[in-house]
Amino acid sequence: MRQVVSLSATPDMSEERALMRQGYALVAGVDEAGRGAWAGPVVAAAVILPRNAMRLAALRGVRDSKLLTPHQRHTLFDGIYQAARAVGVGMASHAEIDDLGIVPATRRAMQRAVERLNIAPQALVIDAVKLDVPLPQRVMFHADTLCRSVAAASIIAKVTRDRLMAELDTRYPGYGFAQHKGYGTRQHQQALAALGPSAIHRMTFRPMRSAAGRCRPGER
Repeated sequence: MRQVVSLSATPDMSEERALMRQGYALVAGVDEAGRGAWAGPVVAAAVILPRNAMRLAALRGVRDSKLLTPHQRHTLFDGIYQAARAVGVGMASHAEIDDLGIVPATRRAMQRAVERLNIAPQALVIDAVKLDVPLPQRVMFHADTLCRSVAAASIIAKVTRDRLMAELDTRYPGYGFAQHKGYGTRQHQQALAALGPSAIHRMTFRPMRSAAGRCRPGER
């Protein structure tokens, strides 16, 4: 039976500290952004937070990225980079998502994020997805709501991906990527109906399969 989690819950360090008490001093929280989008990559982040109480106090506002405003996310993004012991970011492209499937591609992005930490973690706390890495892992549903390091990772992943989608909007105009970030909004649905899929759409997702016949010449 899954744990019922209040969306107003404040993430703490209890899971990370439990691992630390077992002798794992360097615990990374891992999360992703963009798993449900129709276009662009899935982006993952891994964050090792400090143990120092004063440095952690600066991150009191850290929450699951979905519960924050864009301004709050961008402010905390900078604060996390300043306070964290290490931050790693990994991605899996739309092509990898089409080739592997969204869950394996998400796992690949997360593993890349862990590999890009400049301090090797000794254990992981992960939101929902178990990784094929030789490290102790605490895999939890709603970990981004419960665990501060995972919430921090959710913010890094979300802001990184949002900025990337804004850049891609200039390369693929007309779809509104800067606004909806590739998710299935009405604006995105209307753009697909008018333009067909772009070169960064995930063609194995059902809305793109149905729109593939309207793809513009030279797009794919």
